Amino acid sequence: MRAAVSWAMPLLLIAEGLAAGDPFARERGQMVELIASRGVRDREVLRVMGATPRHLFVPAAIRALAYIDRPLPIGWDATISQPYIVALMTELLRPEKKCRVLEIGTGSGYQAAVLAQLSEKVYSMEIVPELAASARETLGRLGYANVTVRQGDGYKGWPEEAPFDRIILTAAPPEVPRTLIDQLSRGGRLVAPEGSGFEQELVLIEKRADGSLRRSSKAAVTFVPMRPGGK
Repeated sequence: MRAAVSWAMPLLLIAEGLAAGDPFARERGQMVELIASRGVRDREVLRVMGATPRHLFVPAAIRALAYIDRPLPIGWDATISQPYIVALMTELLRPEKKCRVLEIGTGSGYQAAVLAQLSEKVYSMEIVPELAASARETLGRLGYANVTVRQGDGYKGWPEEAPFDRIILTAAPPEVPRTLIDQLSRGGRLVAPEGSGFEQELVLIEKRADGSLRRSSKAAVTFVPMRPGGK
């Protein structure tokens, strides 16, 4: 199990960022401190949240808002999730360095960037061609070489690369598609928002070694709907 967070971490992140000439270091450190105060305790998740330049994953016009704890629009009716939710979902997913992760809903590429630093390989699917292209360019430019972005229908998953050790959805289907559960490895974990409108919950699905499933609800959430292909 990873160590719990030290409250000195945000100050250390600020100091390192300022020393490197990062103009957003203070805001990012404050973001990490807020996330930790809300209950996220995984030290590696918090370290990566403090190291990932969220401001480079949002439109330039709203870059100054990048580190506030709320979702932000990124175009094409999509948003970048609030930092706390990104951290919470990542903590629930429990990615490990040996893990192959499937992400459904690339969006800006920020969640994929976080996962890339905690996993061996991230396969990320995005239904909107413009978002897929933009995220691919941003992730490549920033050096996240272990992320592959594909434009396509997330309801179908990525069968030729399955099974996956971890699966995460960043848009809400009415129910988690069985196709994705089938692409989850035994011993794997899937984290997803599920439901419609304001009646959504964040769920964790664990696939046991015998293939049986354990499902638990973790929080009430509101995500954009998950769109199937052709809609």
